[in-house]
Amino acid sequence: MVSDDVALSDISVDEEAFGHRDDRGNWAPRDPLEYPPVFVWPPRPGSFLRWLVRDYVLSWNLVYAGVATVIWMFLSPTPETAQALGLTWIMAVLLRNTVLVVVFYGAWHWWFYMRRAQGATFKFNPRWPKTDSSTFVFRQQTRDNVLWTMASGVPIWTAFEVLMLWAQANGMVTPLSLTQNPVWFGILMLMVPAFRDLHFYLVHRLLHIPVLYRTVHRLHHHNTNPGPWSGMAMHPVEHLLYFTGVLVHFVVPAHPVHILFQLAHAGMAPAPGHAGFGKIVLGQDKPRVMNIYAYNHYLHHKYFECNYAEGVIPLDKWFGTFHDGTAESHQAMRARLKQRRATSP
Repeated sequence: MVSDDVALSDISVDEEAFGHRDDRGNWAPRDPLEYPPVFVWPPRPGSFLRWLVRDYVLSWNLVYAGVATVIWMFLSPTPETAQALGLTWIMAVLLRNTVLVVVFYGAWHWWFYMRRAQGATFKFNPRWPKTDSSTFVFRQQTRDNVLWTMASGVPIWTAFEVLMLWAQANGMVTPLSLTQNPVWFGILMLMVPAFRDLHFYLVHRLLHIPVLYRTVHRLHHHNTNPGPWSGMAMHPVEHLLYFTGVLVHFVVPAHPVHILFQLAHAGMAPAPGHAGFGKIVLGQDKPRVMNIYAYNHYLHHKYFECNYAEGVIPLDKWFGTFHDGTAESHQAMRARLKQRRATSP
């Protein structure tokens, strides 16, 4: 069982060197959130290239691309098999995605919430997932999250994958050859995470329309203090909308790896994005502190009406919904919401 013990661990890392805790014990990073040096003027090519290599390529994006490559090489049906829908290969894809989610999400949950390897150090909200709340199925947050992820998220992810593999095998998706078009292949791989950010923003704003929020998206927002399993804890309608990004390849030519990268990114990225911790600490004697890049989305779960995208493209900044974690940004958000309420019919 998970208790409400809020003690920090005894690891030799000083939280105050990286951020601060408020009077309620909530941790926040020291520096305000900021966008990468992509859409800036004048251009900053040196900063852009450092960000592109260090924070965009050599990041979790590389892991998801690697997973997609391994799946394509060893764990996917051949095009000949995928030409006809068959229960055997469809169930194999479902089993593979189930194992992938259990291992990946389970690893994040085990480290932070079962082993509690770093206690509440760098945890945004010092409390642990709820274990007796009528808000959740089984009255337990983690079990509720696992249920929605496994009973709805993984099957719908699999359904989109089956659709795209079948469509590509039958010539409905224009193929892209790595050997014949290596440059375009690489460019498209680089574009997948950015496109996912754009697609997620559009779907996310749609889901915050009041009628869709009340009937669909509210289920995900029950997790005001999210953990890794909260990432894909969504209503089935939200899962359907969430995975539609991969349908772009009915228009944009693609190699199977691009399709699998889109789906692996969508299926796996929510785990670290909802970890509930700002940093992960590896090692005891000489601990290494690594950023998880989860604070942007944590603020969305905390305040609801901000940070709809993940931050690759400054969509929230362009549309006035960016919250950088500062008091000034929070006041601006409150003023915006007050004005919206005053002008709404």
